[in-house]
Amino acid sequence: MGKTEKGALWLDRNKTSPYDFYQYWRNIDDADVEKCLALLTFIPMEEVRRLGSLEGSEINKAKEILAFEITKLIHSEEDALKAQEAARALFGAGTDSENMPTTEITLEQLGDGMTVIDLMMLSGLIKTKSEGRRLMEQSGVAVNDKIVDDVNATVAQGDFQDGKVIIKRGKKVYHRIKLS
Repeated sequence: MGKTEKGALWLDRNKTSPYDFYQYWRNIDDADVEKCLALLTFIPMEEVRRLGSLEGSEINKAKEILAFEITKLIHSEEDALKAQEAARALFGAGTDSENMPTTEITLEQLGDGMTVIDLMMLSGLIKTKSEGRRLMEQSGVAVNDKIVDDVNATVAQGDFQDGKVIIKRGKKVYHRIKLS
């Protein structure tokens, strides 16, 4: 989390969605897991120490518990469950989650096609077109699991599968664009 507003973690769901809030805690440094569990959850200290002692890939279970518990406290248990399910669907068994952040567009908006950068702006994945160009130049954008490095690439109606495309920004940020 940076010092800028863009890098801030907000408690307001309109500024940081429950999913993004969950993902923030899911991705904290391994070394901070025990401290955050102890300070920010109501998990018994014996369990906190046990979870904090996990190493390697096992620490990920502790991070999931941390993310779930904090999201439940700040938002709701329902939001925490939805965020957890979406994360598991995205990072476990593919990208088919109804809880994935979604933006709906009409056929009229799409027209003959819309640039990937414009779709990313519309969905809030990027704040500026130059940010989108930089991401593409670094192979940090994918549409339906295909890397997009052409800054002029477009998405047309034929690219939608079952009425949707999935845009991936970096390794961990997914967004569904749905035709309505």
